[in-house]
Amino acid sequence: MNQILLIVNTRKPAALKLAYKLIGWGQKKVINFVAPSHESALLGLPEYDWSSPSDSVKFGVVLGGDGTFLRAARMVMDYNIPLYGINVGRLGFLVTGDPQKAEEEVERILSGEYRIQKRRVLKGSVTRKGNLVHVLYALNDLVVTKGPLARLIEVESRVNDYFLSLLPADGIIISTPTGSTAYALSAGGPILPPHVDAMVMVPICPHTLYTRTLVLGPDDMISLIPKSDQKEIYLTQDGQLGYELMVKDRIDVSLAEDKSVLTIELPEDNYFDLLREKLQWGNVRIRQTEEEW
Repeated sequence: MNQILLIVNTRKPAALKLAYKLIGWGQKKVINFVAPSHESALLGLPEYDWSSPSDSVKFGVVLGGDGTFLRAARMVMDYNIPLYGINVGRLGFLVTGDPQKAEEEVERILSGEYRIQKRRVLKGSVTRKGNLVHVLYALNDLVVTKGPLARLIEVESRVNDYFLSLLPADGIIISTPTGSTAYALSAGGPILPPHVDAMVMVPICPHTLYTRTLVLGPDDMISLIPKSDQKEIYLTQDGQLGYELMVKDRIDVSLAEDKSVLTIELPEDNYFDLLREKLQWGNVRIRQTEEEW
């Protein structure tokens, strides 16, 4: 029997509606859906046993937006379960499937009509007074940032342990190519296609006129050391989990060698088509509006 892991944003009625629709369709097609504990209790599905062999499920289907996909990525990172996202959110750079064609797309994947893309993830190690206190993995980004009421923070940055700068800013983003269209893009960073083996360092509102984003290679390591003498400094993981930092903590960030996230693409999927659609490049209506101005 085909077994598929179903990960759902249960706070979105449209995602729940689609989940029930897929489950009903799967029963007719002899396709067995399983789910993590939260979704299984709500949807009445068997709970997936994470200790079972990694090939016990063929792939995972994510119903929601990019935030749901990032949560799913953390779940499967150690299990090599490929993920296919169906967009029941807004922008959807990671969840590219069409909810109107969900059953058709899942059936195509089951028949082998797809390709796998391996996406690099960041590994962040936090050292405090010589002791390792956190090891984090992120598909999108790791961000050192000030608290909501804090002033600018000063962050020392080093590349491969060579001093780079002491930057006064609201924070610094370290992003994967996958995350280059997320927070890093809004802070002025470049767009890197997911197959590019690199990471990006992007300052957030730097209090200087000369600071620029920096693209680094797959073997580089970026180290960030908060220097400001204030309490509210945080490290965020994919914008979803946060960790309080102390002054002089050292955050070493590199592309992970031991973990990655596998994503499923249909044959017609093309990253540059996705960029054009999501960022509305060349949109005729936008051009007409600009001409009216």
